[in-house]
Amino acid sequence: MEVLVVGAGNMGRAVATRALAGGHRVRIADREPERAQAVAADLEGDVAAAELDGPGHADVVVLAVPYPADREIAGRWAEELAGTTVVDVANPVDFSTFDDLVTPPGTSAAEQVARAAPQARVVKAFNTTFAGNLAGDRPLDVFIAADDDLAAERVARLAVDGGLRPVRVGGLKHARALEAFQLLHMKVQDQIGGGFRTSLTMQPV
Repeated sequence: MEVLVVGAGNMGRAVATRALAGGHRVRIADREPERAQAVAADLEGDVAAAELDGPGHADVVVLAVPYPADREIAGRWAEELAGTTVVDVANPVDFSTFDDLVTPPGTSAAEQVARAAPQARVVKAFNTTFAGNLAGDRPLDVFIAADDDLAAERVARLAVDGGLRPVRVGGLKHARALEAFQLLHMKVQDQIGGGFRTSLTMQPV
């Protein structure tokens, strides 16, 4: 598959690393082109920087940007994203307090992306994995919420190819729970001495 990663920050780099490990073609775009070029030059595999001007021929577009930039990009590219699998990884956390989400009640960042690009196949995934862990080679769990089975299967394949275990949690409405779950995961890092290196897993003990 061809994967366009929008955002050259830590999460963008981490998702790109896993996609490349799975043998996929990766393009990285960022509002600061030099950042995308630097990340692409630092990774191994079929990877290159791209312009932040649309999804091009990507099979999967990963919005590895903060909320509400994910929604804004989806809205700007809405027509071009029709039929495309779009993965939202944002956690709409109030970073001033780590005590609440900034999305309106009864919705999620992913659902807002879906409303902004109504013909896209929107999936919530990768938001419960910290970037440092995702950039490594540990077999992490990736929780997937999606209304579209084809899109969910495509993201699950991307996860498996990259050495991850996909876990389907249901429709896109469950992105609300995933985002709230990650808020708590982030909030307790100081208390547990996690250093943002812990992971959420459904493995039996």
